[in-house]
Amino acid sequence: MKKLEEVIEYSFKNKSLLTEALSHSSFANENKKGRSSNERLEFLGDSVLSIVVSQYLFEHFTHLPEGELTKIRASLVCEKSLYSFAKLIDLGKFLLLGKGEENTGGRERPSILADAFEALIAAIYLDSDLEASKNFILKFIPKDIDKNKAPGFNDYKTILQEVIQQNPEEKVEYVIVEQSGPDHNKAFKVQVCLNSNVIGTGNGRSKKEAEQKAAKEALELMGYET
Repeated sequence: MKKLEEVIEYSFKNKSLLTEALSHSSFANENKKGRSSNERLEFLGDSVLSIVVSQYLFEHFTHLPEGELTKIRASLVCEKSLYSFAKLIDLGKFLLLGKGEENTGGRERPSILADAFEALIAAIYLDSDLEASKNFILKFIPKDIDKNKAPGFNDYKTILQEVIQQNPEEKVEYVIVEQSGPDHNKAFKVQVCLNSNVIGTGNGRSKKEAEQKAAKEALELMGYET
């Protein structure tokens, strides 16, 4: 833990927050007593990440309209980018995993590393404040952002949302219709619905991956090139 604190240049006052951020659900399930997984922290970290990146782009790209800012933000907060950020600090080495996840390459799994990175953001935020988490996040933002070259730029959920927003009365919702497999090898099936009508289906090893594939299928069925 101390080594990770040195890498991220932040020392936790409440060490339990760091432990929780590094605890995958497979580890928490195998160690029931007082153990919490990082899933709740991931939820909070996603929001903190979004507001920090949004503010940064708003202040540094004053010439770009809302639609372009949305696309760049999407490229920076998607799973592929978060995975690459996590790799930069060798986050996988510090994760607390269950035996099954450990034995099947969980330390290198993109979805696990991306989620843990968001959880780490939330842990810093709760241990200190928004400014501390902002200082951490901004270390990973490329200084020469090019929306056409940014990792993971094909964020199909964002593209679909922009298409649907042309008709304000329309509502898009992602629904998990199937979830199977053990913690170390989960599979998700997601449907994207437009006003309760299914317009796309996707399967993936994480909810985010399945949602992206569902959005991609929806766009293709609507005649958009992906």
